[in-house]
Amino acid sequence: MGSGSGNNNFVQVVAKNFDVLALPLVTLVYPLYASIKAIETKSRADDQQWLTYWVLYSLITLFEITFAKVIELLPIWAYAKLIFICWLVLPQFNGAAYVYKRFIRPFYMNPQITTAHQIWYIPRKKNIFSKQDDILTAAEKYIEEHGTEAFERLITKADRETRARRSNNYTIFDDDYMY
Repeated sequence: MGSGSGNNNFVQVVAKNFDVLALPLVTLVYPLYASIKAIETKSRADDQQWLTYWVLYSLITLFEITFAKVIELLPIWAYAKLIFICWLVLPQFNGAAYVYKRFIRPFYMNPQITTAHQIWYIPRKKNIFSKQDDILTAAEKYIEEHGTEAFERLITKADRETRARRSNNYTIFDDDYMY
């Protein structure tokens, strides 16, 4: 037997187990790398892409755990999952961002559809997603523009003013007199 048949067997093994080899790379390794890269940029688009990817990946994992017995009967599942996750992950498609904009965001923006607050008590602010500059975003912008020390000084000043207002607005109650 020559080395040609050994190479042929290797190719057959790789071809038969392509999903087993490719799935961890596509579902975990590349997304982890891209997520770390996204954290280090100031772009909100890549943050949205990768946060959405991880939400969808979690949902897929929960689906697989829940329906493991049914999925075992579908020999094509691993390949369908690989193709779907490639679509979610690859920057040419930005599938995760598409799914977010097309399905997830409208679901949470429409209070008639959202039933989570009816099942569990989840306090909701009105138009929470339409507010572009919430307190965290404003704080992040302030820190970016003025630095951490300036932000800490601002917090300290606001805290001092709040304490001063509270100490000036107190009222002492006695049995018959109010001071």
